[in-house]
Amino acid sequence: MKPLQTGLTLGITVGVFYSLCALVWFLAPDAFMAFMNNLFHGLDFSPLVQPRPFTWSGFLSSLSVLSIWTFFAGVFFGWISNRIAQR
Repeated sequence: MKPLQTGLTLGITVGVFYSLCALVWFLAPDAFMAFMNNLFHGLDFSPLVQPRPFTWSGFLSSLSVLSIWTFFAGVFFGWISNRIAQR
């Protein structure tokens, strides 16, 4: 396993899926909230929602942090996987 390739793959994957999630939330916030409530067995997340406008800076900073974090997690995963496989 190539740790840098694994990290890059995971970082890109999380970035793409975070972007899709943000797009769905932006386009259909009520349906998205209903889905989230159902996903967590009826737990109601609506009291946590505070209306505020979408900002590109907020989206891009979150996207960057998630992508970078998961890149490093993927690199570590690839590295530790190689170490375990050597035993």
